[in-house]
Amino acid sequence: MGKKRIRFMCTAFRDGFQSVYGARVLTKDFLPAVRAAAEAGIDWFEAGGGARFQALYFYCNEDAFAMMDAFREAAGPDADLQTLARGVNVVGLESQSSDVVELHAKLFARHGITSIRNFDALNDVHNLDFSGRCIKKHGLNHQICVSMMELPPGSTGAHDPDFYEMVLRRILEAGIPFDSVCFKDASGTSTPGKVHETIKRARKLLPESAQLHFHTHETAGISIACYLAAIEAGADAVDLSLAPVSGGTCQPDVATLWHALRGTDYDLGVDIQKVLKAEEVFADCMSAYFLPPEARGVEPTLPFSPMPGGALTANTQMLRDNGIMHKYPEIIAAMGEVVRKGGFGTSVTPVSQFYFQQAFNNVMFGPWARIADGYGKMVLGYFGRTPVPPDPDVIRLASSQLGLAPTDKTPLELNDADPSKGLEAARRLLRAGNIAESEENLFIAATCKDKGVAFLNGSAKLGVRWKKDMECAPAPAPKDFGRFSVSVNGRAHEVTVRDGIFSVDGKAFDVTVAPGAARASDKAAAPAQDAPRGRAVNAPMPGVVVRVLAKVGEEISKDQPLLVLEAMKMEVEVRAPEAGRLVSLTADLGRQVAEGDEMARLESGA
Repeated sequence: MGKKRIRFMCTAFRDGFQSVYGARVLTKDFLPAVRAAAEAGIDWFEAGGGARFQALYFYCNEDAFAMMDAFREAAGPDADLQTLARGVNVVGLESQSSDVVELHAKLFARHGITSIRNFDALNDVHNLDFSGRCIKKHGLNHQICVSMMELPPGSTGAHDPDFYEMVLRRILEAGIPFDSVCFKDASGTSTPGKVHETIKRARKLLPESAQLHFHTHETAGISIACYLAAIEAGADAVDLSLAPVSGGTCQPDVATLWHALRGTDYDLGVDIQKVLKAEEVFADCMSAYFLPPEARGVEPTLPFSPMPGGALTANTQMLRDNGIMHKYPEIIAAMGEVVRKGGFGTSVTPVSQFYFQQAFNNVMFGPWARIADGYGKMVLGYFGRTPVPPDPDVIRLASSQLGLAPTDKTPLELNDADPSKGLEAARRLLRAGNIAESEENLFIAATCKDKGVAFLNGSAKLGVRWKKDMECAPAPAPKDFGRFSVSVNGRAHEVTVRDGIFSVDGKAFDVTVAPGAARASDKAAAPAQDAPRGRAVNAPMPGVVVRVLAKVGEEISKDQPLLVLEAMKMEVEVRAPEAGRLVSLTADLGRQVAEGDEMARLESGA
């Protein structure tokens, strides 16, 4: 008998970009590498979807549909081009209404895509049903997914072979049409033994004609062991990448698995020398892009806080952008508790982002003091049913802080009844922006909202991270000594100490501290300066000002929103700590602020 051919999809130009560059790569720069890979005999590519849809509008000032058209031309007419969809979320972080879910399949088929991998982070089969039927309706191959990860040590209740078999049985019982099944481990944390048992059971359940696919990342250092376990158990296909976006947070390299299969009964069926030549072209294409060091590393402790490769570098880069990369170890350590209390949704987009955002909030604002919007909606049921019930105390906190009751309705039921979602809401956005209506523009507005409209009206900005910019010597981080409550003669005062500036009850003072007593001559030499009027309103976290909600001179009530900051894919309202008149507003639209920066100042009427 000859060797069994193991098919592979090349993920370099979608998952690879997301896992290394936060999906921020310009189309013209990588197309030569697509042509080189096709010439090397690779005929199955991941070509878009997932984060590579929104990121093109948010950061690259490019149209994702034009990118797919160009990808098809570069890969050739016979290549299988596959994209990634998040069930009823399709290509966004929030779930969509039925008309948007169907339009997704229609448009991706129109723009050269032949297959769509369809997954749900909660493994809620309701979220795969309608989306999967739309994919098949519009003539595309449907690869349905079961999403996997390892639970933090000490946790039980889901994410074992019994759980994955149950999810696959529910898919079969629902009668969802599919062409292949993928077991997708975006965090790369599932153990080889668990992968082998899961694939073996799936192979017995599925018809012989159904292709069985396994996907993982190298982040925890066990991807090849897991691929070999999956292949031995009956997997027909795996995902592989190309240098410089292979290994580390990405999929293993084609050459790595090719080498691991030498002397076995399996073969990738490629000319490895041609593949290596294509990698040389690809490395040259990407030479100007900043490659973060953590993208090339292996993190053995990742199972304690399962973070997908596709989200890890995106989050570390956002921390770098905001000058708080030093917070990363603390945030990632906080993720374990967030996963345990969140109901064991798989750590893959969008749930991985919800986990990281909640861990971020727990570090920046105090444990469970501020529930992240996505995490809160997840535990309340607005994205579907979690594998196990979330922690009751977290549910109560989320309900109270977000002003939402828990729900048993499906996301499609909720979204179809929500006037802010769907194609009609997108149509209103286009009309308000005086933008021509087309199906593509409607979909962009529905899934990308204000940032999609900014692209369509020509006001989007480029946000690519170039090596020449990121490798310049960074400015020294401000010294932040924290906030304190100081009692003087029985009266409490709020004191903030940051980089030589002391703020007492919102009033800022320049302070120099030196050994010894101050001399009278020093006091005489330093002219008195009037302290700024009123109480400062400081940034609670680093971020970019995306909305200004109040005007100077306006009378403000306590807790009234003044501005909105965006960071870590979250929007945070900055509210007035007390009532008063807004006497200054120092944070302009689009300004990057650091934690503790003064953004506004209020003068009390008392």
